[in-house]
Amino acid sequence: MIFIQEIPVSKINEYWDIQFQYLVNDGFITTEEEKKYFQSAEYRDVLQSHMLRTPDTQHMVYFVRDGVKIGASQYCTYKSEDGKCFILDFWVFPEYRGNGTGHKCFQTLMEYTKNDGAMYYAMNYAKEDSHRFWASLGFSDNGIDEYGLPLMIKRA
Repeated sequence: MIFIQEIPVSKINEYWDIQFQYLVNDGFITTEEEKKYFQSAEYRDVLQSHMLRTPDTQHMVYFVRDGVKIGASQYCTYKSEDGKCFILDFWVFPEYRGNGTGHKCFQTLMEYTKNDGAMYYAMNYAKEDSHRFWASLGFSDNGIDEYGLPLMIKRA
């Protein structure tokens, strides 16, 4: 069984290190400019401040199976609006990918967030294999965001 472990602000630096390696290794960021941005206070301080706001708190979590961290996600459920749960990051660590682990992690995340008010899910993607993954979970295309990235949505 997979469990959610919330990451407190006091332990955020470990998450930043893991997230950065994921973004580089999976080819989401490739230029020196992108690398600097994702390691900058400008980027990290905004997200950290969102972890402290109420309502619409941003969450950073690990997926844990048998006491081992197998992936991570960050999301925000907009309770002050219509209950949209926007997924900013979602990944399974490479050594745990396959065999439906990503699907199980998302099912766990969905149950966890529904208990906290999520009514539906949205996210954007940058790679075609990500699109296939999210489509296999019932997400459908939903336009583009203000940065030109495609959006997907999953209604409850």
